Amino acid sequence: MIKICDLNKAYGDQILFKDLNISVNRGEKIGLVGRNGHGKSTLFHMILGNSEIDSGSITAPKSYRIGYLEQHIHFIKPTVIEEGCLGLPADEEYDTWKVEKILFGLGFSDEDMHRNPTEFSGGFQIRLNLAKLLSSHPDMLMLDEPNNYLDIVAIRWLEEFLKSWQGEVMLITHDRSFMDRVCTHTVAIHRQIARKVEGSTEKLYTQINQEEEIYEKTRLNEQKKRRQEELFIERFKARASFASRTHSRARKLEKQGVMKELENIDDLELYFNSAHFGGDQMMAAEDISFSYSGAKPYLIDSFTLPVGKNDRICIIGKNGKGKSTLLKLLAGELSPTRGEIKKHPVLMEGYFGQTNKLDLEESNTVLEEIMSADKKCSVNTARNIAGGLMFSGDNALKKIKVLSGGEKSRVLLGKILVKPCHLLFLDEPTNHLDMQSCDSLIEAIDSFDGSVVMVTHNEMYLRSVATKLIVFDNGRITVFNGGYDDFLRDVGWSDENYSR
Repeated sequence: MIKICDLNKAYGDQILFKDLNISVNRGEKIGLVGRNGHGKSTLFHMILGNSEIDSGSITAPKSYRIGYLEQHIHFIKPTVIEEGCLGLPADEEYDTWKVEKILFGLGFSDEDMHRNPTEFSGGFQIRLNLAKLLSSHPDMLMLDEPNNYLDIVAIRWLEEFLKSWQGEVMLITHDRSFMDRVCTHTVAIHRQIARKVEGSTEKLYTQINQEEEIYEKTRLNEQKKRRQEELFIERFKARASFASRTHSRARKLEKQGVMKELENIDDLELYFNSAHFGGDQMMAAEDISFSYSGAKPYLIDSFTLPVGKNDRICIIGKNGKGKSTLLKLLAGELSPTRGEIKKHPVLMEGYFGQTNKLDLEESNTVLEEIMSADKKCSVNTARNIAGGLMFSGDNALKKIKVLSGGEKSRVLLGKILVKPCHLLFLDEPTNHLDMQSCDSLIEAIDSFDGSVVMVTHNEMYLRSVATKLIVFDNGRITVFNGGYDDFLRDVGWSDENYSR
């Protein structure tokens, strides 16, 4: 159990927390939400003791243990059992049987104990990290964006594990549906303080919006009354017969204080630049195969796909099976070993890939990088796009080299937004975006008057976007004509997706 009292933290002029209070009670699973840069990860590191507190306190019962599951997986031992034993307390360092018991419970076999951790899928690497945490006997698990880089099946496993976990949990994730299914309570860091409700993210944000709407109505009403009082005082203060009354009213106004107008919080505004497309079919992959060596076995083998007007195609499946490779082939970033990809001669495309951040010019400003995507882009247009991506004012003049991973992702989106497109290729575009920004992106995809081919592991987005699926499963690539729920009902995932 954790108690956070009157916590204050600032970096220069930027105030993150002002008298922030949160309690994590026994058995609670807390989903922590808030805009990028509003202090979620900072709060995590304060609880862990890795970041200094300006004032206030964070307390826990004596001998209370916290296990932290980091985003980035890094192994230093050559075998699974040795890596798992790193989590044992000093007085149990030789009790390897305890780690084996946990690993068996998480789905590892006897043969797996002496395999190299890097040989396993992303889902089982997460399980190994969890085994290290569990062997330290934690009372609370803290997870910062655990979904990033996990496939759908690994995310489903993690969800079930956390739901059955008997201790406390604190979770940061941009995946709203994952958070709502796992967590018993939601906490928002909003306007430098914390707000907590029992229930979902929707319940919390509905409450915040209602409170702020009431506050604004009250503020305007108080402003109107104050103005009336000020007019009365100004009109009658010179009259001796009204001196006592005007003085009393003036003192009352002074004590009452002024309700401040709520500061505007920028939302990510995304509008893809749809170009008119006159035909019916934008492109087609015809019997394509691909391997990085150029020889068999092929990672993609004899795959065919037409992409028509207004298609919404999502690519799903286990990590490492070729989803991003297929997207690169369709986008023209790679060439097929066999077969052909035919595109309409007037087709205009936008491509967002996980490695595209490497293509950004580090010495450019945000504004310059957005403008570089289209020669016709004016400074004013680029300014508007940058502002919509939360790079307003001088932030648009930041150099690419000083930006965080999430900020670079927003710049990449800006480069796609600026140029007219018929067809969008998007590879996990929601990674590194906060929850509200993810919602804005999905709304923009929904309103885009063109076609979209997207890799995603987020089941909520699959349900919102997909009308057709490319499925990597059971060693095959198949096309399913229908939505994600239709796929789960009619086909479902094979047992192979649970392999190591």
